Parts: sequence; C-alpha cells; structure tokens
Amino acid sequence: MCSLEKRGSVFILTLTGNDDHRLNPTLIDSIRAALQQVKAESTGPSALITTAQGKYFSNGYDLKWAGSNVGGAQLMSSKLRSLVSELITLPMPTIAAITGHASAAGFVLALCHDYHLMRKDRGFLYVSELDIGYKVPLWFAALIKSKVGSPKARREMIMKAAKLTAEMALERGIIDSAHDGAEETVDAAVKLGEELVRRKWSGHMYAQNRTAVLDEVLSTLGFDETVGDYGSSTKTFSRL
Repeated sequence: MCSLEKRGSVFILTLTGNDDHRLNPTLIDSIRAALQQVKAESTGPSALITTAQGKYFSNGYDLKWAGSNVGGAQLMSSKLRSLVSELITLPMPTIAAITGHASAAGFVLALCHDYHLMRKDRGFLYVSELDIGYKVPLWFAALIKSKVGSPKARREMIMKAAKLTAEMALERGIIDSAHDGAEETVDAAVKLGEELVRRKWSGHMYAQNRTAVLDEVLSTLGFDETVGDYGSSTKTFSRL
C-alpha cells in the first residue's frame, strides 16, 4: 500500500512496508487513489515525489499473483498502463526518489517521473526481462528510449540486463543525482520539488508539454503485446 504526505506544496507518495513493493492490482489502485487525492488537494503550483520504504523501490510486477489469478497478467498490465498515463498527464512536476532496487516494471514506474534521484549506498536499476525470459513490451522500450538518450546505455540496460548502481546510472545520464542514503535522497527530492514549485508554472501547461515530449510513449500505452490485452488506458486517455 502507500501513504501520502504534504509538505507545503510538495506531495510525498510513499510505498509503505518492508516488502519488495510488487506491482499487483491492489498496490497500483492504492497509488492511483493517492494521485487522485493529490489532484484534489492541489490548489496551485505543486510537485509530487514518489519514494518507498525498505530495500526496494519496486521489484516489478507481482508475477506470483498473476500466475494464481485468471487474467492476472492482463489486469496488471492494464492497470499499470493506466497509472503511467495518469503520471504523464499529472499537472505538476514529478520526482522519483529511488531509495532501493527498481527492477522491470518497478524501474518503469520510477522512469516515468520527470526527475530521478537515487541513493548510492544501496539499490540498482535493472531491466530484468532478458534474465527472466520475458519480452520487453513496446511501451517499456518507448519509455526507456524517451528517457535514456544514449543508445549504448539503452543496449546495456535492455540487451545485457545490466544492474546499474546510482553512480553508473548518473554517469549514463539516467538519473539526475545520487545521494548518500534514503533520507538524504528524499530530502534532496523535497528541495528540488520546492525549487520547481517556486517557478509557479501552470500545471495545465506543464502537463501539456510533458505529453508532447512523451507522445510516442502515450501512443503505445493502448496495447501490451506481451499479454495481448487492450486496456482502459488506450488513446482515450486525457490530454488535459
């Protein structure tokens, strides 16, 4: 599950507990409900930070849950794609404070934020699909392409399944900064959020510009060929 805290105009969404924050429908719904609360409580320029307790930011899809529920993979994919489209269209800057391992869909969840801060004493970024025998969905690849500028870095991530530490990710331009520990990472994210809020940008226009930059990602969210499921986050998503 998750909690939501507000510090001035900065919202902090935290994935709670010491588990590996696997993305099953319950957790995804909890995050989406928190985003709705953020939008409802935002009365002016704001920023969102997403972080997590424990050693994991998120270890990806809950494959055990999917395997024990008929249609589970399709449902998880549809819900995550809806969550990603909601984050992309959120009318405020978003910051991922990555305080632990972020793997597969958990890495994608972090990557769909605007800014990425990471602790350097623990955790890695890991596109694990090749190692576990899964195809990378087209929309995963589109998001990685839009966020990671170096083809060599993308090859390393997807075609070598490299586990990237904060220092490695910073060197490759995947994250914006690396920090000594979890508390320092969140503190730096709050400071960045406050700086962005002070710019007093229109949230509506901020989201419009983000959707323009990530148009290719949005255009791939309607279908996940790895599970063959058309989801509710198709091309009917809000462009604000």
